[in-house]
Amino acid sequence: MDDIRYCAHARQRMIERGISEHEVRKAIKEGSKVRRDGRIVASYTYFDVVYTVREKHYYVITVMLRW
Repeated sequence: MDDIRYCAHARQRMIERGISEHEVRKAIKEGSKVRRDGRIVASYTYFDVVYTVREKHYYVITVMLRW
C-alpha cells in the first residue's frame, strides 16, 4: 500500500476516538468504499475513514465513528 498521510484534523479525531494508524490502514485496504463529493469513504468495523488519493499517497481527511 502506498504512503498514507494525515491532516491535523484526522490525527485529532483518531486520538479522540481511539483509532490507530493500523486500523485506518486496514479500513483503506479492506473496508467497503463509496465515493462522495470527490472523496472516498471507507467503512470498516465501527468507523469510517474519509480520504482522497493524491499522486502516490492516500490523504486522510477525517475519521468518524458509525452509530
